[in-house]
Amino acid sequence: MRILGITIPDTKRLDIALTALYGVGRSRAKHILEKAKIDPKIKSKELTVDQENEIRKIVESFKIEGDLKREVASNIKRHKDIKSYRGSRHIKRLPVRGQRTKTNSRTVRGNVRKTMGSGRKKEEKK
Repeated sequence: MRILGITIPDTKRLDIALTALYGVGRSRAKHILEKAKIDPKIKSKELTVDQENEIRKIVESFKIEGDLKREVASNIKRHKDIKSYRGSRHIKRLPVRGQRTKTNSRTVRGNVRKTMGSGRKKEEKK
């Protein structure tokens, strides 16, 4: 099954398989299946054509995939343009939401591990 150009995995349960779409998590997937009146335990290869079309119709009513990515990118660009604090953190590639940076900011900065000794240079032996 394909939705918006994304292939939904056939072997996974439907509530898990729908999370392959950007912008659809577990809770939204369950909401989609409740609205379509489909059992979340079945696999996507077991769906009928009518059920697939119902899921497609519901999913397309949400802002997901390309539209959502564009919106997120434009929000970040807007913050950068108005030089807000959040925008400046994005520009510097640092955590944006108030996390500490002395330790634990590996995901934003990349896994950079620069260690320091005591700060003194070792004297050469004569």
